Amino acid sequence: MRVTQVILIFWTMLLCSTAMAQVVDPQNVLIREVNLLQPSKPGETVVVNILIQNNVLEIVSEDEIAAPDGVVPVNAANGYLLGDMNIGEAPKFIILDQNPGLDFDVLMDTDSHIVFAVNDGELVRNQLFEDFAAISESEEAARRGWLAYTPPPMALPSNYGDASKWNQWATRNTTGIFLGAVVLDRMHWPSQDDASEQQVGDLANFEGGDIRGLRFGVVGTLNYFKRPWVYTVFGATQAFDKGFETQDLDDFAWFDYRLDIPVSDNMTLSVGKQKEPISMERVTGMTNLPMQERTTVSDAFMPSRNFGAVLSGRALDERVTWAGGIFNNFIDSGESISDTPTALVGRTTWLPFISADQSSLVHVGFGFRHSNGKLGARFSSRPEFNKSPVFVDTGRSTVSGMIDADSIDTYNLEASWRRGPYWLASEYVSTRVDSPTYGDLNFSGYHITGSWIVSGEMRDYNRKNGIFRPVPVAKDVNQGGWGAWELSTRWSSIDLQDRGIDGGKVDILSFGVNWWLTPVFNVNLNYRFINNQTNGLSGDSSGVMARLMLVLE
Repeated sequence: MRVTQVILIFWTMLLCSTAMAQVVDPQNVLIREVNLLQPSKPGETVVVNILIQNNVLEIVSEDEIAAPDGVVPVNAANGYLLGDMNIGEAPKFIILDQNPGLDFDVLMDTDSHIVFAVNDGELVRNQLFEDFAAISESEEAARRGWLAYTPPPMALPSNYGDASKWNQWATRNTTGIFLGAVVLDRMHWPSQDDASEQQVGDLANFEGGDIRGLRFGVVGTLNYFKRPWVYTVFGATQAFDKGFETQDLDDFAWFDYRLDIPVSDNMTLSVGKQKEPISMERVTGMTNLPMQERTTVSDAFMPSRNFGAVLSGRALDERVTWAGGIFNNFIDSGESISDTPTALVGRTTWLPFISADQSSLVHVGFGFRHSNGKLGARFSSRPEFNKSPVFVDTGRSTVSGMIDADSIDTYNLEASWRRGPYWLASEYVSTRVDSPTYGDLNFSGYHITGSWIVSGEMRDYNRKNGIFRPVPVAKDVNQGGWGAWELSTRWSSIDLQDRGIDGGKVDILSFGVNWWLTPVFNVNLNYRFINNQTNGLSGDSSGVMARLMLVLE
């Protein structure tokens, strides 16, 4: 069936020599309500929505998809699709007005039945614009994308490259896709002075390769409700995302399990173990960041995940996002709710400027976290390398390792500017601890990050949660291209010194090269120069990390 489809595509392109008026941009289009024929079940179909961006097939999903900026939505009116549906490749398909799996005569006279045809970004025929024009503004507003405030842990959509694929399923009541990723690292420490060795030991002991992480899980929908609920279940080994409860990197942990329940068209309730809504860097998936690891600031002050409930939404024509939640990790801690820290967390973002063509924008955000301080406070972090000892740690200044606290308040300010392939982002974090023993303690940190996608692609901005999407790959190596190349630099600083606490102060200058060969295969290299000030010493060191990441789809 697959070979037949491909042959039909090319024959159709020859038959349809005159294209109809290009009402839509075939390289940036969202096609809604089209029947996708299932190769393993002749005649049977599944209704999907199809997103094409920058001439690349990005999403084929039964879930509703909101049209990203610059993408024109059209309605296929339940037409029937034939073609090569490979995620990450240029689209080649036709849409027919009848089901060829049930009526073979349709295939004998495809020219009479074609309503839409596209070949490598060239629109050959289009009769869908009239259907799109009939969509009212209220219907358009009701279309929804990914329901959760935070994206799936793999930063990949629930897509359908082939309905018979082993990792996907769809029934009347449920849909799902199994996803995974493996990340391999190779670490080298080219320099370390004597002061640094006195502070953290010989860094040569932390050289070599390891499996940075192995993730796997399931994302899907529960269709028992008028607005489908989204479920997410993900686990990991090797602490692929630092910051959650395990300190043993060889442990396995379930770090995402939640339900995302639509309350209205612009509001969602997320319940379960999830990211707290604070900080763009924290909410963004680690593999989507310009650098390999998050900053010391993010890892020290803001937990990766916690158990709780988050209510989120959008306002002011999607120029404002907001989210707030309550968290208590009693399920994983094994303690009672009263003996486990409870946190109130919130974040709001605003687009004060966005150009008419949406290629330039300014983003600002504010986040706040209040904890009742149960079990005390401890802040520590590695110098943005996973294969490294801890460089800063407030626990070194106390006998128990914890700072006693009546409350802990964290403030986060964020700002970003993006113009085409250029992106400049920054965050400032301040954490205040009300300690009966040490008084009012204040720790802080910040980062400034610059990114340039040399190959010219532009990160899209997600108006649902106020973060930037992954680097799109306009033409990957499988299409004869060079993939997407990104150069980045970052300056970060954290200060864990105040009153009687000497947790250290670290400044880090980083440079990175990021190469996406395909949307699922990435190779990157990071260099960091690190200055560590603790115990009355100022130590310098530098490290280089090479990483290979493969997303299993």
